[in-house]
Amino acid sequence: MTTDDLARGAGTALWRQIAETLERDIIAAKIAPGHKLATEHELAERFAVNRHTVRRAVAALSEKGLVRIEQGRGTFVQESVIEYQVRRRTRFSENIAANKREASGRVLKIAQIPAEGAVAKALEIRKGSPVVMIERLAEADGRPLSVSTHYFPKGRFPDIAEIYQQSGSFTQALIHYGIADPSRRTTRVTARTARSGDALLLQQPPNKPILMSEGINIDANGRPVEYTVARWASDRVQLVFEAGG
Repeated sequence: MTTDDLARGAGTALWRQIAETLERDIIAAKIAPGHKLATEHELAERFAVNRHTVRRAVAALSEKGLVRIEQGRGTFVQESVIEYQVRRRTRFSENIAANKREASGRVLKIAQIPAEGAVAKALEIRKGSPVVMIERLAEADGRPLSVSTHYFPKGRFPDIAEIYQQSGSFTQALIHYGIADPSRRTTRVTARTARSGDALLLQQPPNKPILMSEGINIDANGRPVEYTVARWASDRVQLVFEAGG
């Protein structure tokens, strides 16, 4: 684009004209979803304006949900929101694959801790009983989607952390203990402000809300085998509950 494309002195602010031009580029897929926008310096040169004007245009695109600004990384065209199906049997990798994305992730922390009130209640064990805690960052196409903390009763699953690290799958780890088909008993979802650590891991501003889900998985006899607290990037995922699912 040349500077002649901006109608200077025509009554419409330059930042708004730049925002409208970039929006047309995004809608026309000239800049693909997930791709990085040109830098402020490059856009300032392209439109022959100062960087403050560019910054205001990009902020307007961010407010409309067309781009996301990641501190230290740049500005990216927003991808479509992932539809995450919450069923009686919910598997992260299957959900991500259904959205034609690649699932990945990494373990953040493994520890043995005493069960505090909410964990003890969910797992139906005594308060203070030992539990294995595994915290994990889950990604779709390399982009952070959720930070989840999984709790398992230590007495029933003494080596589940080691087994999970070997298999990379909670499903496979439970199969090792003879639980081939755990199902979801309950899922509770709330919205709240992200804690600073979660915001950093999810690569989002700390004042942006997240979705927090709490889930209890049970075995065929109805005994709780896992309690999970997940914090989701609310602008990247939509939790879908299906009747009878």
